[in-house]
Amino acid sequence: MTGDEALRSAVLRRLVELDEAAGSADARTLLPLARTEITRLADGWRLLLAVHEPDGDGRCPACPAVSWSGRRRWPCPVWRLAQEHLVGDGGGARRLRRRRTRRVEPGVLRSPSGEVLAHLHPARRGG
Repeated sequence: MTGDEALRSAVLRRLVELDEAAGSADARTLLPLARTEITRLADGWRLLLAVHEPDGDGRCPACPAVSWSGRRRWPCPVWRLAQEHLVGDGGGARRLRRRRTRRVEPGVLRSPSGEVLAHLHPARRGG
């Protein structure tokens, strides 16, 4: 496993662990976990959004170009996603949470629609 694969696997594994805890852990376990993870997630969003702050021309310096300008107009997809998940009506987050609690499979990361995005422990290739 390369360093990039190990990093990706560790991040996806942590997301699966958090999903499993949210779906099955008791309140005594969840409260300290929530206090720690909410702070970490908020800090992570702040850092990500800082990288995607608009420049003086109102364009995102981090997102790839979609036109001749060389930079994407702001708000970029990262800010739109943040608005949807952090500020929006919460409908999408509630649907996602319900689906995850019904379809949690260890080692499998799914999209909100239920599509398998990644297997954390891919099948070994025979040789």
